[in-house]
Amino acid sequence: MNQERLLERFLRYVRINTTAREGVEDYPSSQGQWELGRLLVAELQTMGIRDARQNEHAIVLATVPATVDRQVPAIAFCAHLDTSPETSGAGVKPQIIDDYRGGDIPLPGDPDRLIRVRENPELNDLIGRTIITSDGTTLLGADDKAGVAAIMEAAHWFMEHPDAPHGPIRLCFTCDEEIGRGVDFLEPEQLDAVVCYTLDGQGGGTIDVETFSADKAVITVGGVNIHPSIAKGRMVNAVRVASHFLDRLPRDRLSPESTQDREGFLHPYVIRGGVDKVEIQVLLRDFETAELDRQAELLRQVASTTESEFAGAKIEVSVSRQYRNMAEGLAKEPRAVAYAQQALQRLGRTVRLTIVRGGTDGSRLTEKGLPTPNLATGEHAPHSPQEWACLQEMLDAARWIELLAEVWSDPSA
Repeated sequence: MNQERLLERFLRYVRINTTAREGVEDYPSSQGQWELGRLLVAELQTMGIRDARQNEHAIVLATVPATVDRQVPAIAFCAHLDTSPETSGAGVKPQIIDDYRGGDIPLPGDPDRLIRVRENPELNDLIGRTIITSDGTTLLGADDKAGVAAIMEAAHWFMEHPDAPHGPIRLCFTCDEEIGRGVDFLEPEQLDAVVCYTLDGQGGGTIDVETFSADKAVITVGGVNIHPSIAKGRMVNAVRVASHFLDRLPRDRLSPESTQDREGFLHPYVIRGGVDKVEIQVLLRDFETAELDRQAELLRQVASTTESEFAGAKIEVSVSRQYRNMAEGLAKEPRAVAYAQQALQRLGRTVRLTIVRGGTDGSRLTEKGLPTPNLATGEHAPHSPQEWACLQEMLDAARWIELLAEVWSDPSA
């Protein structure tokens, strides 16, 4: 793999603003995803991958042709083009730190922001490596452009090395993963593979084999608005009702701030509106899918209690399904994880099987019937201005793809 070329790719991709936008019906939700997708198609075609295309939903699909004449299963690799709406992805100015010497990393665009070692202890294991950050005024976009760059570099390597043995390799780049819509318009049949691997994991050497199950609740608080001068006995302030509703949700348990590991949570993350109407969006998360029903029931109980204390207020709770824990689906195709472990061992790396307190496109692809574990790509501290990436971990991800294709084509595997 070409480390310098990989870095150039990554820097090229992160400078394109692909921030996903919530509340937008269009897929993808931002024009930058179309732009990046077109760039990838052009690069893939330049490599000699003739079927590279961007479909009507801006999803990029391509196939690296098999190099062996025996029957070998097709495998797929997937990453997403969008970045999180939680922090701006416009005008990213990457900072490259060659031969990192240790210690906190200042961000030149915002002197009040540092990437602190105490919050990122994995930096201690990366002395001498190349670290990439933003300038502190935006996110970096390593989630998931590190995955995009790793897949693209691996594809380029495959096309340069037609003697490397492998079966058909499907490439897929989705949109709007960060707002839970990454595979709304992607079905397993479009990939025609026995397994898929998302390149969307943090750090290096990890295989995510389990994710949260997830639902989303929208709480609509209806009030009565009237001029404050004549409001006595007539106004029902939805803002005040909503604040009482939120205050009744558990804070010492069932919140992201108070949970870890396999503990689930309720996470109010959006609130908007005024006196007459307030909308609250709440994430429901747990590794045990049945717990989501209990969380939803808790929201309904809190809504009922709050409504009873404010005459004239109306509170509605609507819950929609998002994705499910990938663990059950992965059990149906044990080679998906076993071969990823073998490939990483061939790379000389220690393998760690991990869980994700979140979800990936792989969660929904697995639920749809295509086993899709998630591989590490060298991204760290995603969704924030303190996001950073390690170039050598990205390079390992690209080499991991190469070796995975080798293992899947090996009759003795």
